[in-house]
Amino acid sequence: MEKEKKKNEWLEWGKAILIAVILALFLRTFVFATSVVDGESMEPTLEDGETVLFNKFTYLFNEPERGDIVIIKKPLKNYVKRVIGMPEETIAVKNGALYIDGKAYEQAFTSNERLQSTGRFGPIKIPENSYFVMGDNRAISKDSRNGLGFIRESEIIGKSEFVIFPFNEWSLTK
Repeated sequence: MEKEKKKNEWLEWGKAILIAVILALFLRTFVFATSVVDGESMEPTLEDGETVLFNKFTYLFNEPERGDIVIIKKPLKNYVKRVIGMPEETIAVKNGALYIDGKAYEQAFTSNERLQSTGRFGPIKIPENSYFVMGDNRAISKDSRNGLGFIRESEIIGKSEFVIFPFNEWSLTK
């Protein structure tokens, strides 16, 4: 009797562990994943070495919005950038100010000092099903202006939701 009770206990533990592993794999594959911020291009919002938890599920039903911090899948690495321009908009930067379809756009997520280092470019028309992204630290960011080009919707694999590491810096990303 005692042997059978122990056997049942082990069987229950095995089932619980198997269910937990399957659930974790499902969540990691289809809902949430992590990405490490590489470099200073998203400062002050995100810092080099921080680990962000990103939501893969949100863009299955919604499209990226201006201001979203997104994870971009490229052949050699993933990039963490902010969506600035939407499909079929015309974007330009003059004297540190961003213009979308000819109207000035306030960028509350970065400082005036960093805006001045954005440079001058445009006007550029964003193709259909593509986005224009930039890092918050414009002076050193590799982004749609200088290397990444327009980002196809299929290259955006998730939206950054939380900073989860280092543990003392847990916060929502915005």
